[in-house]
Amino acid sequence: MCKKPMPFSRVAPSGARRYNRRMNSLTDLTSPIAVDVYRNRRERVLAALRERGGGIAIVPTAREVMRNRDTDYPYRHDSYFYYLTGFVEPEAVLVLDGSAPDGEPASILFCREKNVERETWEGFRFGPEAARDAFGFDAAYAIDSLDTEMPRLIADQPSLYYALGTSDEVDAQVRGWLAAVRAQGRSGVRAPMEAKHLLPILDEMRLVKDDHELAIMRRAGTISAEAHRRAMRACRPGMREYEIEAELLYTFRRHGAQAPAYGSIVAAGANACVLHYPAGNAIAREGDLILIDAACELDGYASDITRTFPVSGRFTPAQRELYDIVLAAQYAAVDATRAGVSFDAPHQAAVKVLSQGLLDTGILDKAKFASVDDVIAQRAYMRFYMHRTGHWLGMDVHDVGEYRDADGPPDDQGARPWRTLVAGNVLTIEPGLYVRAADDVPERYWDIGIRIEDDAVVTASGCELLTRDVPVDADEIEALMRESN
Repeated sequence: MCKKPMPFSRVAPSGARRYNRRMNSLTDLTSPIAVDVYRNRRERVLAALRERGGGIAIVPTAREVMRNRDTDYPYRHDSYFYYLTGFVEPEAVLVLDGSAPDGEPASILFCREKNVERETWEGFRFGPEAARDAFGFDAAYAIDSLDTEMPRLIADQPSLYYALGTSDEVDAQVRGWLAAVRAQGRSGVRAPMEAKHLLPILDEMRLVKDDHELAIMRRAGTISAEAHRRAMRACRPGMREYEIEAELLYTFRRHGAQAPAYGSIVAAGANACVLHYPAGNAIAREGDLILIDAACELDGYASDITRTFPVSGRFTPAQRELYDIVLAAQYAAVDATRAGVSFDAPHQAAVKVLSQGLLDTGILDKAKFASVDDVIAQRAYMRFYMHRTGHWLGMDVHDVGEYRDADGPPDDQGARPWRTLVAGNVLTIEPGLYVRAADDVPERYWDIGIRIEDDAVVTASGCELLTRDVPVDADEIEALMRESN
């Protein structure tokens, strides 16, 4: 079970209230920023740098991006930056100095200056001094001083850590700072001898969620589940996919989520066999299934839910047959999800159930496959189930972290062993079947696409499902839909 959340450090109430208004958080507007959470994460990175002989790490937030003419896309911070700072304003950079002597600043923020005129147009800005105090940095400077301060900060450092090769703009900035340091070579100043990739250190940290993160993810799962229930209640034959999507988006925002975690998939009929189908204008017709893969992002964390249900409120026999197979596969995968097992174990458990179902229904010809083992060995199931059963989930909907053990011995094909699950990992569990019309498939199953997806926190003895507030059993789905008739 999860421990109690870490205590919050108090900040000036006015700053906390303004911050929370910007975040549109579900928490009380007077609740303080979880400064200790972010400070502790920065300390872990600094400790990792010191263990590696020192060095300096640079973590910029995301840039604002123009949508068209003078309109920007809605701003969303960089996940790595937010993970270490809790700071949501654009034009900001975090610097962590693992070589700083005791008493010297090791955690430094660069951010926008206070500007009353711009705040009239764009809203509250902390400014360096208030941001330093509110978020627990050792020092803070104006972002306009970045190019002046960075050569000073990286001079004589043994190593420079940042997200190598992920941004041409950041790479160019770093080259400029290094050039400025090298220009001082005759004065005895030295540039870092090595540039190292920072993200593997952060990825390993982010793979195991702390109590602060899990509390947010539970709430995000609750909001997303409510959105799916609303969509089920609202669905009627004759509705268009975008009308059903509107019910989802309304619920996300009504309950305080900042945005969808990803582009919502609302797929009617045969569209459900398109894995990343965006909600369009197709009409949901009597006898169709609707597949909805949609969830919200709350305070920087994603949820991810898929449900499939009948437009008319009642599954046809063929739809119910395939639905129950997918649900049984999900239950098998859930049972296989716990600390100490391979990341691949839930997938293999689901594949076995789905493969047996494909044989039992005649979708796969029993004359061609003597057993489930033959189906799996020949990967024949992949025609109808072409994705894996889960992925990491966190600040990004397909969250960071390797799926295989980089230090493990490769097999005969050169593949490393799968990572072992540990308590605090969060992953999705999402088996499916997608049966397109084809001459060698029984016609009653044509154009049926089904996926069932929930979010799971790995525990020592199993897993905690965060998203089961929306029904998953076929009878319960039908009962919920009858309530709205």
